[in-house]
Amino acid sequence: MNKKPTLRKRIGLELFRRLKKNRVILHEMHTLFWECTLRCNLSCRHCGSDCKVSAEHSDMPLGDFLHVIDELTPYVNPNKVLVIFSGGEALLRPDIEQCGRELCRRGYPWGMVSNGMTFAERLEGLLASGMRAATISLDGFEKAHNWLRCHPQSFKKAVRSVQGLIQTTDIKWDVVTCANQQNFDDLPEFKRFLIEMGVKNWRIFTIFPAGRAALIPELQLDDAQFTQLMEFIHDCRLEGIIHTSYGCEGFLGNYEMEVRDHFFQCNAGVHVASVLADGSISACPSIRSNFHQGNIYNDRLIDVWNHKFQPFRDRSWARKGQCAVCNMFRYCEGSGMHLYNDRDELMFCHYKRLR
Repeated sequence: MNKKPTLRKRIGLELFRRLKKNRVILHEMHTLFWECTLRCNLSCRHCGSDCKVSAEHSDMPLGDFLHVIDELTPYVNPNKVLVIFSGGEALLRPDIEQCGRELCRRGYPWGMVSNGMTFAERLEGLLASGMRAATISLDGFEKAHNWLRCHPQSFKKAVRSVQGLIQTTDIKWDVVTCANQQNFDDLPEFKRFLIEMGVKNWRIFTIFPAGRAALIPELQLDDAQFTQLMEFIHDCRLEGIIHTSYGCEGFLGNYEMEVRDHFFQCNAGVHVASVLADGSISACPSIRSNFHQGNIYNDRLIDVWNHKFQPFRDRSWARKGQCAVCNMFRYCEGSGMHLYNDRDELMFCHYKRLR
């Protein structure tokens, strides 16, 4: 597929561009991440936050986060704000179920992202506490997954977690795979493995060079492989057996709407907010600290949401460097906010990687 958008695709992009401007004006919060811990029971090679078993910041007290929720509640429809627990590994906290029950009592749906190490053992309690969404990381077959996660039992535990979710009803869940040099060639066979297991929804990400990932070349696909990955996802979607999509990051030219269910938009600071482990207020948790907008111990989340986040909602500042003369900027607006380093420089461009 030629990467340059066709006339028909450009018409769609122009219409979506108008819709996106209105969404920015309204900036309705749809997702709130709580980075509830920086502790982790794995030491993954690609970790963007460089989490450790014993984190630098202690876990935020549950009461502090619930205070944020209670301050937010008068200004949003709780039923329309999904709270997602992230980390670290959220299940290292013993009070996740308690927090889930408190969120349910306040009307908020909630979910989590997990590496699957202890998810299966706690699944019954999580469901009883009202969990409505879950994502389990499964990065290829055993050798590739364990290599990435640096743990000999991580694959078996993640598979067990997926098998548990397959037995559930009334919960939205998917499997996420980080494509890299270790698993790239096996993706077609791995797709068949997921289908046979009963997985219905599969998201594939590429790894951006931040945290530990910046030091390991094997984690990155070359440009030809990246283009092949888009073709693979496109073919999976045409096949229609397992709903496959590329992650939310990056403008993809003519692959827009071919590898995802929507046109690219960085929702950080537009529909997505986060409360980080130290109380910082940001958008997606993986965004660098130079874009933090406040702190819950000094600011009300709703005030920050309504009156700050300008760098997220007006992306004109990003038209510099490699974006300065790009004719795709009107659609891309400088790509995902998490792809900027501490100097506000774009680390790489998805569109330019396409061949």
